Amino acid sequence: MHYLVTIVGRPNVGKSTLFNRLTESREAITDPTSGTTRDRKYGKSVWTDRKFTVIDTGGWITKSDDTFEAAIRAQVEISIDEADLILFMVDVGVGVTDLDLEIANMLRRSGKKVMVACNKVDTSAHDIGSSEFYSLGLADTIYSISANNGFGTGELLDELVNQLPVEPDEVENKLPRLAVVGRPNVGKSTLVNTLLGKERNIVTDIAGTTRDSVHTSYNMFGFDFEIIDTAGLRKRKYVEDNLEFYSTVRTVKAIDQSDVCLLLLDAQDGMERQDLHIFWQIVESYRGVVIVVNKWDLITKDHTTMLEFEEKIRERIAPFTDVPIVFTSNLKKQRIFKALESALTVYQNRSKKISTSRLNDFLLPIMDRQPPPTYKGKYVRIKYVTQLPSQTPTFAFYCNLPQYVKDPYKRFLENKIRDEFELSGVSLRLFFRKK
Repeated sequence: MHYLVTIVGRPNVGKSTLFNRLTESREAITDPTSGTTRDRKYGKSVWTDRKFTVIDTGGWITKSDDTFEAAIRAQVEISIDEADLILFMVDVGVGVTDLDLEIANMLRRSGKKVMVACNKVDTSAHDIGSSEFYSLGLADTIYSISANNGFGTGELLDELVNQLPVEPDEVENKLPRLAVVGRPNVGKSTLVNTLLGKERNIVTDIAGTTRDSVHTSYNMFGFDFEIIDTAGLRKRKYVEDNLEFYSTVRTVKAIDQSDVCLLLLDAQDGMERQDLHIFWQIVESYRGVVIVVNKWDLITKDHTTMLEFEEKIRERIAPFTDVPIVFTSNLKKQRIFKALESALTVYQNRSKKISTSRLNDFLLPIMDRQPPPTYKGKYVRIKYVTQLPSQTPTFAFYCNLPQYVKDPYKRFLENKIRDEFELSGVSLRLFFRKK
């Protein structure tokens, strides 16, 4: 399973730079201006085969009237509350500040595992300045790093993955895990209760009622699986300004724990920005996905309404449009089991194994007729393809010049594989390797 690592610290200590290095991305904005990171960023990181999610928080600041900074403080608190491990960043060039002491006190009260990373130590010669931060009393070791050039980050990551909880052994015949995800108040808990036929989870009209992610085993009508109801807010003071942030953090965790996600939309709103954000989080986590349009009974419709609605959703989620879409009403119990059947079909698709002979018999003639476009006068010749062992369908194409196979051709091959082998709702991975 995945674990959550939160990077905290006062403004301008290099949190976003470290986030970019850990996730091998340029997602977080880095700027010497204090307080640039005002919203959260999260991404995946892998070190020595251990996977974890990293959250980059805004800089902690106090005694400020700036409403943005008040929101940042609340988001930092939420991130700490949800984290399995805290990475507290400080700056060797500035030394211990009052804000550092305040953050250290907050982290001590949290009871969470904390590692201290002293940033901007560009060489071992600058390492001596890090010792000042032992006075914070948070850790037996201060890790001297340079987030900018990578100095010391290997040692930091070695210890970080050692500090994460030990991953439980995978059960051979584990039940499919389905996560019910979506924006607050779209009917996630009601859907779970409808499936279970009892009031298993608290349901009110207040967004964010669910306190914790709830895992429930389900065995009924020939279905057998585990369902995850994602959480809403735990502390009332976060409700107004930070509901979206809190639900995002909990949704990230639920997606990581699942095999297939049921993404609930509100039919009255359509697919909004936050829905799309969750959709791509599912896809980028290589989980299966079914889109469930809830509250369909509240829509005035004719014989074309459903098709038009579905077409609009597919336009928004392009280019990955091979996704089941089910229209439901929790209130009237319409097509609830259809959504469930679709999710379990996606689970089977995600577990599908295709023999090398079937793949090559199908794909080699296609690639001979329509080879990759020439690049700088060079011809790419793909010799054969095989499926790799992985949680999601993953294919390796062996060829002479893998670096010249571009994204449009990869999408062309992906679509051919989908058409032939029925992989609806599943993210595919295609790798091109030198033979």
